[in-house]
Amino acid sequence: MSKHKKSHNRSHQRREQFTQAAPRGRAVSPTMVMLALSALFGVVLVYVIVTGGRVSSQVAITEIAGAGSDVTLPVSTFADGAARFYRYTTTAGREARFFVMKSSDGVVRAAFDACDTCYRERKGYRQQGDVMVCNSCRRTFRSVDINVLQGGCNPGPLERTVVGDQLVLTGASIELGAMYF
Repeated sequence: MSKHKKSHNRSHQRREQFTQAAPRGRAVSPTMVMLALSALFGVVLVYVIVTGGRVSSQVAITEIAGAGSDVTLPVSTFADGAARFYRYTTTAGREARFFVMKSSDGVVRAAFDACDTCYRERKGYRQQGDVMVCNSCRRTFRSVDINVLQGGCNPGPLERTVVGDQLVLTGASIELGAMYF
């Protein structure tokens, strides 16, 4: 065999080695991709329906037994200005949700996690810096206006008093807010 033929054969073998399809696992068909995306969309849709689309930026919601009793919370809890969210069970067994925060002017404020306008959506509010944002209509409310402005989409004011180093919310005022929930 000539030198040229041997060289050609080796070149041909190498080319075939690299041009042959590498063995693979099962190929993913476009139908499988569409089914997976549809399933993912379905899961997201169920989540939105079940949660009412509520956007949760709260770290936690604290459960309070309630049943007509007053709620006492240490004022120091709110020193960082972060809104804390609570769920209170009324004497009728209904839920009333509210939040407490220290506003930028240093006042500890409390409001229901609902408003006169959007309460039927059951989406509440989330905090973004020094404002509370309605999760339904996306309007923003300065922290210093909570408990001052009321009606419309303003967070429903919740009566509160500071006694010493404790914030006191009366059970009666929380019970009144159950109408939002």
